[in-house]
Amino acid sequence: MTEERDLPELPLERYEFTTSDSRRHTEAQARMAQSCMRKLGFDDFPLYPKQPDPDNMPTQTLTVVAMSAYPYGPLDLDRARRWGYGWDPKKSLARTGRPEGRAMTDAERDALYGGGRGSSERGGCGVSDTERLTDGVQDKTRMWTYTAKRRQHLDKAAAKDKRVREAVDTWAGCMEDKGIKRYKSPSAAFQDKAWGRAHLKGGQTTRTKRELATATADVECKREHNTAGVWWAVRDEKQRVDVARHRDVYEAVREDQDRVRANVRRVLDER
Repeated sequence: MTEERDLPELPLERYEFTTSDSRRHTEAQARMAQSCMRKLGFDDFPLYPKQPDPDNMPTQTLTVVAMSAYPYGPLDLDRARRWGYGWDPKKSLARTGRPEGRAMTDAERDALYGGGRGSSERGGCGVSDTERLTDGVQDKTRMWTYTAKRRQHLDKAAAKDKRVREAVDTWAGCMEDKGIKRYKSPSAAFQDKAWGRAHLKGGQTTRTKRELATATADVECKREHNTAGVWWAVRDEKQRVDVARHRDVYEAVREDQDRVRANVRRVLDER
């Protein structure tokens, strides 16, 4: 397997919210908040207002566990050569696919997040009516956390599997042969403090020559030895066994997620 798109869907992905689910959920929340704000007299409140300091503002968003290249690390050779272990900021910003409106006024911010006129009893329009999106859900905690916890447990088991350990050892040897430091795992290479994430916003890296060379060798070695393919196969095997053993719970999670999707669909259909 040479690209992220070559990796087939894993069994647990059926029991997780998708990126599309997250976008739709965010839109539904934004539309409910906008409707609430208009009822309070803020008739021109934008659907997606600019945030003066997004890192410090409260949010109510759907948590999505994205099944990306983790734990294999990057697999795209062109991207590794250009961005190392970082990311293309233009593509990241375009990913939301929504235009921002004007900045909120102080009064609007108070009403949206609580403390403003008419919002004290509601907790703010930013959180008002959010229960509507989970209406009918039988077990919210289970819906939000069960699959993620099972996946974390199974990934740890997969990482300890002899087949994966041998594949990673071969990958590490390949990295050494290319003049790169021998890393314990692809995630260790990705998380190397030398890439400067602690000093940059959003997990971006400094993209030094060393970083680009390391990321490039990382992907090349995975391609040469099918590291991600072996690892994916072990994860797939363990997840299939787990789903078979706990099918009733997984299906209950799926049913609750479908209830949320239906609630989101109803809100968006009211546009």
